[in-house]
Amino acid sequence: MFETRKDEPDYAFIPDVKTPEQNRYGKSIELVDENSPLVGESLNINGDDSVGENPNRYKQHGFHFTSDNCIACHACEAACSEKNQLPAHISFRSVGYVEGGSYPAYSRMNISMACNHCDDPVCLKGCPTRAYTKFAEYGAVLQDPEICFGCGYCTWVCPYNAPQLDPVEGQVSKCNMCVDRLEEGLKPACAAACLGGALDFGLIETAPENREQMKSQIPGFPTPEITNPNIRFQQTRSLPREMTRPDTAPLRYQRDEQGEGEYKPKAVLTAKKQQWSLNKLRSREDPLVLFTLISQAVVGAFFLLFLGPLLGLGVLSEGTNAATVTMTLMAMLGLQGFALVISTMHLGKPHRFYRAFNNLKYSPVSREVASLSLFFGLFVGYIVLGFISVPFVPEGFTEGLRYVCGLGALVTGALFIYAMHKIYRIEARPYWNHWQVLTSFYGSMLTLGSVLVAVIFAISLVLQGESFSGLMAVLAWPMALGLILEAIGLYAHGRDLDRKGGEGAAAHLEQRTTFGYTYHSRNGALALSVALLVLLAASGIDGGLGLMAWLVVMGLITATSLVGRALFYVLVVPTTMPGAFFWQNQGFQEHARDSGLAEMPQVGVLAKTNYHHEHMARAKREIKEDLLKLKQLGVRTSLKLLVGNVKERLQDALSRTP
Repeated sequence: MFETRKDEPDYAFIPDVKTPEQNRYGKSIELVDENSPLVGESLNINGDDSVGENPNRYKQHGFHFTSDNCIACHACEAACSEKNQLPAHISFRSVGYVEGGSYPAYSRMNISMACNHCDDPVCLKGCPTRAYTKFAEYGAVLQDPEICFGCGYCTWVCPYNAPQLDPVEGQVSKCNMCVDRLEEGLKPACAAACLGGALDFGLIETAPENREQMKSQIPGFPTPEITNPNIRFQQTRSLPREMTRPDTAPLRYQRDEQGEGEYKPKAVLTAKKQQWSLNKLRSREDPLVLFTLISQAVVGAFFLLFLGPLLGLGVLSEGTNAATVTMTLMAMLGLQGFALVISTMHLGKPHRFYRAFNNLKYSPVSREVASLSLFFGLFVGYIVLGFISVPFVPEGFTEGLRYVCGLGALVTGALFIYAMHKIYRIEARPYWNHWQVLTSFYGSMLTLGSVLVAVIFAISLVLQGESFSGLMAVLAWPMALGLILEAIGLYAHGRDLDRKGGEGAAAHLEQRTTFGYTYHSRNGALALSVALLVLLAASGIDGGLGLMAWLVVMGLITATSLVGRALFYVLVVPTTMPGAFFWQNQGFQEHARDSGLAEMPQVGVLAKTNYHHEHMARAKREIKEDLLKLKQLGVRTSLKLLVGNVKERLQDALSRTP
């Protein structure tokens, strides 16, 4: 428990006031019935099994922020960081601002923001490891960094920058509502430290003393419809019609004069020149660029190999080209294995990858991993059953079982691509939240799957002295269809983003300016690839010269896919809170890294460092510790614990799956 000081001031304690039965979202503020078995349970804070005596322990609490009073002293940030012993580059609470007008009628509105312990916490639903829990005590959404394996998906889905991914430690952590202080009746450290009386805390839907408003939104705050956050605002000062951000996010906030007067995000229209910005195509998501493209290529290639002979494409059958089919299957197996390994490199703790199955009911990441595992298992079974002959088992039975594995791989492969696309349908990232993701992923499946099969078969047929033009003329159509499918999605994507405005339009503006030359070149390459495919298919070109021509076109297609997927990850403008001129500003972070400021830890910006070796060293350390624990327990006890844990997880997953 937190030790209360003898001279603790009155303002540091949470007042005991009456609340309505429901909050503005229609949810009960009383989180559990008084007869619930949860009542009286200990939170085991810091190993203390005692239970706090707060009379409102099982009611939803939340923050109240009066923007008129905030002087941007950052005392709340400092108190939070000191309380949680955070490194300089991590901050559970951040103070940013928006500004508008011109001198002398200049206005600035500060915003202090941390986790809002939402009624509908998307971080909890998105986390594949189930590191998050919405507690009945105070309605706190708590996260366990030890369970987290550092995928960072919660940082994607949260609209408020609340979960903080630490690339050094390889895990996420966040505001814990200072539940140890709440158990003693004290407000969180940030609220108790506020100098201007701007940040307060208490029972939700109750205004602090001398406060009149309990708004659900102020300029710069994302729509509360995404998560139903437990924070209320007061903002009475008159503000200009348009407010801008001091950070480099290309956004402004404009008052809706015809609606309720709320500020809506708009893209900043500037006379920005088009650039290539090829050096900015690299990101933390580079492993996902390779993982998604390779996986889609393998699924598409398997569709061709399995369905091609059934549809009359005999050259792809094992009876006609057994060696080439086997070579293609083994190449696909190697590529998918590499993709699986590279996908774990995206994790802060790669050795904890197995925890991705923990949240099948809610997390699209868990569903993607589950569908990928099914596809990969059936795909491996299809390959293995093509090589072995089981004694005393009729040959027809083995062939039938292999056919069943093939059909299963087809179905699960298609489901895997769909599950993969669902990961990116995130309301907090409007640039991704569009059906274009589906056309892009299935388009890549058709195009790259055909490219993979075409390259191996064309080279093999040339080496055998046989013609490949007939096969290429057929494979050109799924290649072109995939490219056309992606082009249609891209056109609709840009049109819809501009129509809806907000963060999506801002991302599209960045796409046409900062990455303008790269974006238009990619689009031109898509059209050129389709034209060249049709031309080559119609020409019937063959031999070594024909092979070179086809390889050049397929190389262009592959390069176009890589650039397009890299743009997909780097262009996102999330619905995050505004930063300050230095703090939480991507532009300043880039400057700090380029100028060497990031080498000073007090700046709070991590230098560009490859943390892979640190992650691997930490993983080895943790694995050794786990093995030592198992050795101390003994083999028999360890196996019992392992089986019991797996059984418990399966039962829990089945009970949670609708």
